[in-house]
Amino acid sequence: MADANTFESKIFPTKEINIGGEIETVVPGGRNLFEQLPKSFKGIKQIGVIGWSSQAPAQAQNLRDSLDGTDIKVVVGLRNNSHSIPSAEAAGFNSKNGTLGEMYKVISESDLTLLLIADGAQVDNWEKISEAMKPGSCLGLSHGFLVGYLKSIGKKFRTDIDIIGVCPKGMGPSVRRLYEQGRTINGAGINNSFAVQQDYTGNAREIALGWSVGLGAPFTFQTTLEKEYRSDIFGERAILLGAVHGIVEVLYRYFRDSDMSDEEAYLQSVESITGPISHTISKLGLNGVYSGLSDDKKEIFDRTYSATYFPMQKLMAEMYDEISSGRELGGVVDANHRMEQYPMAEITNTPMWKTGEKVRSDTGKRSKVGVNPVTAGVYIAGMMAQVDLLRSKGHAWSEIANESIIEAVDSLNPYMAARGVAYMIDNCSTTARLGARKWGPQFDHRIMQEAIPKFGDPFTAEDKDRVDDFREHTIHSVMETVGKLRPSVDISVAA
Repeated sequence: MADANTFESKIFPTKEINIGGEIETVVPGGRNLFEQLPKSFKGIKQIGVIGWSSQAPAQAQNLRDSLDGTDIKVVVGLRNNSHSIPSAEAAGFNSKNGTLGEMYKVISESDLTLLLIADGAQVDNWEKISEAMKPGSCLGLSHGFLVGYLKSIGKKFRTDIDIIGVCPKGMGPSVRRLYEQGRTINGAGINNSFAVQQDYTGNAREIALGWSVGLGAPFTFQTTLEKEYRSDIFGERAILLGAVHGIVEVLYRYFRDSDMSDEEAYLQSVESITGPISHTISKLGLNGVYSGLSDDKKEIFDRTYSATYFPMQKLMAEMYDEISSGRELGGVVDANHRMEQYPMAEITNTPMWKTGEKVRSDTGKRSKVGVNPVTAGVYIAGMMAQVDLLRSKGHAWSEIANESIIEAVDSLNPYMAARGVAYMIDNCSTTARLGARKWGPQFDHRIMQEAIPKFGDPFTAEDKDRVDDFREHTIHSVMETVGKLRPSVDISVAA
C-alpha cells in the first residue's frame, strides 16, 4: 500500500481521483489559473533560476511568460564567464534588464531559488548555496538527488528556509515545447509531481503548486522528494533510458542473427519501440498493444514477455537497492569528479547507430514498421517489471504510471524517434547519461544470457501465470484513469 496522497490548497482547485483503488488529489492546471500565481507566490518578488542545462531554460522561460504583467521577476543565475550566458541572452535574459546575474548574487537576492544545476554541482556547492539564501526564502528542486545524497552522508539543510520540489515528468525541451503548444491549446504541458520537504513559512505547499501551475502542468500530483529521487533516478536507469538502450542493442543483434539485414533489424527493434509500440501504449495502454496482435503473434509475445520479465526485474531490484542506499548517488558524484580527466564518449559512432541514421532518413520504410511481437514482449516486460518493483517499494500509482510508462511514451520516446536513441543517451542530463552507460549494458547482457535462450522453450504453467498477471494487472485501470490526465495534444518534436 502506498502512502496517503491527498492534500488541500487554499488557492488552486483540487480534484480527488481514484487510481488503482486509491484516492489521490491532483491540481488540474490551465492558463486560466495564471492570475492566481501572485497569491501562491505571496511575498515573493524574485524567482532565481540557477543553471542553464536541460530544465532551467524551459522553467525560466515558462515562469517568465506565466508571470508576465505581475511584479514578480524571474532572474537566471550563472557562474561568471559561463559558456551558457549567450544561450540565456538569446532567450531574453540579460544583465541590462536585471534578469541575468552571477549565481550567488541571484541566490542571495531571490525569495524563491530554483536550483537546476547538475546534480554533481549541487552536491559540491550546496553549503555555499545554502549560506547565500535569505532566511525565510524557499529552495526549489526539480529532482531529489541532493536530498538523497545529504541523507546518505548524514547532513541536513538549514532549518530557516522552505524546501520544495516540483518535478516535471519529462525532459526540459518537452516542458518548453508543450508549454508553447499550450498558447493555443489550453491544457498542453507536462505533468508534474510536487513535494514539500520543509515548511518553515507555512506557505511551502502553495508556492510549490504555483510553481507547477506556472510551468504549464495540466495536472500536478503529490509525492515526497525521497520517493521522487528513488523513482526518478531508478526510472532513467531502467525503462526510460538505460533499459531501453540495453533492449534495443540486444534485439538488434538478435534480429541480425535471425538473418535480417542491418536496416530491418533496426526497424524491428528501435523503430518498433519508438514508433508503433509507444504510440499504441500512449493512446490505448499496454493491453492495447497485446490486443492488436494476431493470435500467432500473441503466442510470440507471451513467450518473450515471460522469458524477459524476471531477468529484468532481478536487475532492477539490485538497481533500486543501490539508489536507496545512496551508493548509486555517491557513484554519480565520484564520476562527476573524474569527468574532466575521463570525459564520457558518445555512442553514436557504432555500426548500429550509423545504421540508424540511414533508417531515420527513409520515412517510407519507417512508416511501414509495425509492432514486432518479440520487441513488444521484451519492452513491455521491462515496463511491467519496473511497475511491480516500484509498487513493492510503496510508490503511488500516479508516480509509477508517470515514471514507468507515460514519461517514456509521451516525452522521451518521441524524441528518440525523431533524433535517435543514441542521441538521447548522449544528450540527456549527466546523471542520466552516467546511469544509462552503467546499467544499459547490464540489461543487454541479462536479456542475452537469461531471456533469449528461453524464447523457444515450452510454455509452462509458471509462464502462463506470468502472462495472466500482466493481462489482469491493476496498471491497466490505472492507465485508463491517468490517461485522461495526459496533455491535450501530442508533443511536437520538429527540429
